Amino acid sequence: MDLILFDTALGPMGLEEENSAIVRLLLPGRPAPRIACRETPLLTEGKRQVLEYLAGQRREFHLPLAPGGTEFYRSVWRALEAIPYGETRSYRDIAQAVGRPRAVRAVGQANHHNPIPIIIPCHRVVGANGSLTGYAGGLELKERLLRLEAGAVEGKEN
Repeated sequence: MDLILFDTALGPMGLEEENSAIVRLLLPGRPAPRIACRETPLLTEGKRQVLEYLAGQRREFHLPLAPGGTEFYRSVWRALEAIPYGETRSYRDIAQAVGRPRAVRAVGQANHHNPIPIIIPCHRVVGANGSLTGYAGGLELKERLLRLEAGAVEGKEN
């Protein structure tokens, strides 16, 4: 496994690569693994794309991803990737999208265990009434990401 840590306007973040795919994005305030950092071409590209996204200059990520999880979790994460930039969906919407309309709480658990937040945009999932609900990076970070996307959609073409 390879890891890089880098500074962003939101705080320090990290990316992990394994077998030529991104497997984890570490959000600010989350503990970093105690392994030696080694920047690879993929991690350099991932860092560039994350920084562009945070600067409002990128709407889509083009990186090989390999999040580890159950088949259900991976189906939820694929559904998250289909949420357009600047839009949100409810947990119920995602449960229906994966063919499990009663699995709203399980969708919440899959969101909580998403190892590649931001790139797999779990921040775009909100409560049925549009309220912000739990986020691994904290509700303040979730709100900032949603505001970033809303401002970019309203203010400029990327």
